[in-house]
Amino acid sequence: MTLRFEDYLVSLLRPLGVYDLRTGTINRGELAAYGARLDGAEAELDHTAREMNLTTAEDFGLERIEALLPYRPVCVTVQQRREALAALLRISGDSFTPEAINDTLRGCGINARAEETGRPGYVDVYFPDVAGIPEGFEQLRAIIEEILPSHLGITYVFWYNTWAMVAEWHPTFGDAAASGLSWYGLAIENDGFGKDEE
Repeated sequence: MTLRFEDYLVSLLRPLGVYDLRTGTINRGELAAYGARLDGAEAELDHTAREMNLTTAEDFGLERIEALLPYRPVCVTVQQRREALAALLRISGDSFTPEAINDTLRGCGINARAEETGRPGYVDVYFPDVAGIPEGFEQLRAIIEEILPSHLGITYVFWYNTWAMVAEWHPTFGDAAASGLSWYGLAIENDGFGKDEE
């Protein structure tokens, strides 16, 4: 059990022997009031200290860091926000190797990968775990284009299930119809991987 400031004040004044420090007395009530305010101040200071550290921030600390950036990372959980902000803050003049760029994309919670094409000044960006066009693609695109160097030409690559993959899951047209999926739904169901450029 943590000691309250009221208890600290009582322990400091008790050796003087001039105050009646029993519970319910005027002196003890005054110390209780001071102690409660000091407890509140300590809690605020603890909260502020927590929010000043990116690894422990949960609310206004993350918001203040995000306010420094041109966009908010695409994240669901507090931990993902922390990792995304840490990745964005790591960007520097030498952060434009493919490994550093992909680390930043991953850190931003973007399930995308940039690959060199063999053609100078061009990269392919694909979404390895998402068949079809990812949800919120326009927002993802804006963030990706902010992270990648502005001189690069970017080709977005999307993949869909092949007929062989669909046939494996639904051997007949009847099975496919029974699934209730549209043609597009069949094209993006499950987690296969086959890149087709769109």
